[in-house]
Amino acid sequence: MKNGVYFITGFPGFLSINLLEELIIQGKAGTVYLLHLPSLTSQANEALITLGKRINLQETNIILVEGDITKSDLGLSKDILEEVCEDVQYVFHLAAIYDLAVPKDLAYNVNVEGTRNVNEFCEKVTQLKRYVYFSTAFVAGKRKGEIVESDLIEPEEFNNYYEQTKYEAEVLVEQVKGDLPTTIIRPGIVKGHSETGETIKFDGPYFIMNMFQRLSFLPWIPYLGSGEAFINIVPVEYVVQGTIFLGHSPKGIGKTYHLTDPQPIKVREVYDQILWNMYKRHPKGKIPLFFSNWALQFKYVRKYLKVEREALDYFTLDSTFNCNQAQEDLVGSSISCPTLSSQLPKMVEFYNKNSSNEKLHVKIN
Repeated sequence: MKNGVYFITGFPGFLSINLLEELIIQGKAGTVYLLHLPSLTSQANEALITLGKRINLQETNIILVEGDITKSDLGLSKDILEEVCEDVQYVFHLAAIYDLAVPKDLAYNVNVEGTRNVNEFCEKVTQLKRYVYFSTAFVAGKRKGEIVESDLIEPEEFNNYYEQTKYEAEVLVEQVKGDLPTTIIRPGIVKGHSETGETIKFDGPYFIMNMFQRLSFLPWIPYLGSGEAFINIVPVEYVVQGTIFLGHSPKGIGKTYHLTDPQPIKVREVYDQILWNMYKRHPKGKIPLFFSNWALQFKYVRKYLKVEREALDYFTLDSTFNCNQAQEDLVGSSISCPTLSSQLPKMVEFYNKNSSNEKLHVKIN
């Protein structure tokens, strides 16, 4: 019976759209409040129209709510605040600045102060059954070796302000675990759907495709660095389905989960397979990463290649993410992470069909 009442922040972001769709498909959502910035009202409505073409939204009471997590009480009016605090059972906090090149002040305001405000909001929700916070596996920053799910250790150094502020935000959520039924989700790098390749933003591994497309005129394309690091990329439906299952299971209360690839492959393999799927070519030779980093310091190079310099940091991560707890608690759910190699053909196919759509590309500064 559809009787669950949900409050989701970060709409109409990629993860929140997919989370809403899966909740409805699974028949869990009776009412869903979708928090979005006032400036995104039209995009939020468009997202619902698009979603309505794929699935039946008529049996779910979907309520778009204007607000802002950086404000007290999430910027909600008194009437709406009272309504949601009385009715809501599940809070999924997805709103964040995900850009790897985000400035420090903006990242801190949204990711840290915004999460502080969501924590305070959850404390006012009288029927709260679960508070699910979306963190990231990369709160580990530049830590080396195996990172386990129970770890929340401040690294000596972060790769960017996104990682740093998500770490600080997770510390805040960790502090309310004793008072609120909380589950923390740490995904790897999230890509589009494994079966369709569909995404709404070409970031993360899609930067490699941007670069290949721009350099396709060359007689050969070299590797960037040795490519021996493991890269952890997961499809959106695995993250969303795993989150919903763990976010409702009694086992999930008080736990932190890595929704990461249990069998990650090396950067070199990903690089090779993407190039092969795009142009039926294999890389030749190697360019040192320090040279690539130097070149991407120049704005015109970044904009031409459509690549953020910060993305290169994930080509050299000397760490792996243990996801044993997540795998153990997902037993019996039939939810599993498909191999990245099996997903790349559809991923490339979607990119090739939509690479001319500038709305899907990250603005490179």
